[in-house]
Amino acid sequence: MIPEDRILIETDCPYLAPEPHRGTRNDSRNVKYIAEKIAEIRGTSLEEIAKITYENALKIFGIKK
Repeated sequence: MIPEDRILIETDCPYLAPEPHRGTRNDSRNVKYIAEKIAEIRGTSLEEIAKITYENALKIFGIKK
C-alpha cells in the first residue's frame, strides 16, 4: 500500500534484528534482509527494491549523483 517513492530502509532499532539474526544487536549489515522481505511482499526483485530505496534516499537527503 505504500507508494514506491516513500520507501526507505534503516536500522534504528538496535534490539530488534530481522531474521535470521533475531536476538542479536541490529546494525546496518541487516538492511539487506529488510530489503529482501520488502521485495518478497511486493513481488519484485531485491535489485529493484535496492534501486528504489537508493533513489528515494538521494531525493530525500538532497544528494546529487
